Amino acid sequence: MSEVKGPLWLKLELLSDAAFGRGDGVAGLVDAEVQHDAFGLPFLGGKTLKGLLAAECAEVLAALLQADRPDMSAWESAARFLFGSPGSRAEEIGCMVVGNAQLPDDLRQRIQADFRPLYMLSDETKREQAIGHKQRMNLESLTALRRQTAVDEKSGAPKENTLRTIRVIMRGVTLTARLDFTEPIPERAQWLLAACVQAFHRAGTNRNRGYGRLRATLYDTPAATTPVAWFAQFVQEVQQV
Repeated sequence: MSEVKGPLWLKLELLSDAAFGRGDGVAGLVDAEVQHDAFGLPFLGGKTLKGLLAAECAEVLAALLQADRPDMSAWESAARFLFGSPGSRAEEIGCMVVGNAQLPDDLRQRIQADFRPLYMLSDETKREQAIGHKQRMNLESLTALRRQTAVDEKSGAPKENTLRTIRVIMRGVTLTARLDFTEPIPERAQWLLAACVQAFHRAGTNRNRGYGRLRATLYDTPAATTPVAWFAQFVQEVQQV
């Protein structure tokens, strides 16, 4: 195996509803809104996604360290290639650039095309209303509202004033993120990235309530149906004594 230049594509299939929150809500409707773009299409931000992968990488490295691997410095170097070092300066943040995890490009292009006639409306009020309505329709077609409340541990009754409404992306949705690299990807970094992806099973808030379960898969082209085989190489490497 040799170095790979990239890009790569990371596909996330939601196995349960997912709450990829944006940190605020909509007054009178929802307390925690999902991240979505100007077309009402939900996504998971690239910075957040890279942080989640980096957290998985830390777990993988911890397991390798516990196994007393003699090649730990090489694995740590691979991790720095991908994610940089904690507190890194801008030029030392790693060679992997993670884009937003979004709906498939062809679907997004069709949806965006539906907005073009709306932008041409001469009446500003009607234009804003039409765009807002279309955005809400798109968002509501891919998401649902879920309500939850805190429960008193002693009585088992709901606590007062704790009812919250959150918006979630519905299970079955697949989001894809493009991974670009500023340098060719060394072999060991390929293996480590594959291990991080293999370990990546949850994202978003309310994960302890069953939200955000996902299946992550790494591909070398956006239309590929067979994942890259690097995880098998990772397993083979770590099994060597």
